[in-house]
Amino acid sequence: MTPRILVLSVAILIAAVLLVAACSAGPTSAPSSAPSSASPTAVQAAGPTIAIAAMKFTSPAPVPPGATVTVTNSDGVEHTVTADSGNAFNVEIGEKGTATFTAPTQPGTYAYHCTYHPTMHGQLIVA
Repeated sequence: MTPRILVLSVAILIAAVLLVAACSAGPTSAPSSAPSSASPTAVQAAGPTIAIAAMKFTSPAPVPPGATVTVTNSDGVEHTVTADSGNAFNVEIGEKGTATFTAPTQPGTYAYHCTYHPTMHGQLIVA
């Protein structure tokens, strides 16, 4: 191996080591405040919410006619909130997702289900 190739090989090796070190370096400044001891909390949706967790619906308290209803899906699979009769509402919620729909304008009790999971049922009360 000639001296020129040896020097070039060493230079490339040093450059590679410096590049790896620079890319894996942590933050260079300290945090501006002490870490909080409080645990993080999920952001609550404003207004009526249908929660989906463990393949079950948790229905909200009665909602006003025409209200915007938020659906939060904590499961790792897609769900729907589909009115049992008519087409009062039908919304798909992706895995770990959120969606909204407008509650019916007529007061009443609206049964709903998940079209993908036939054992999932709930009721939306519009009052």
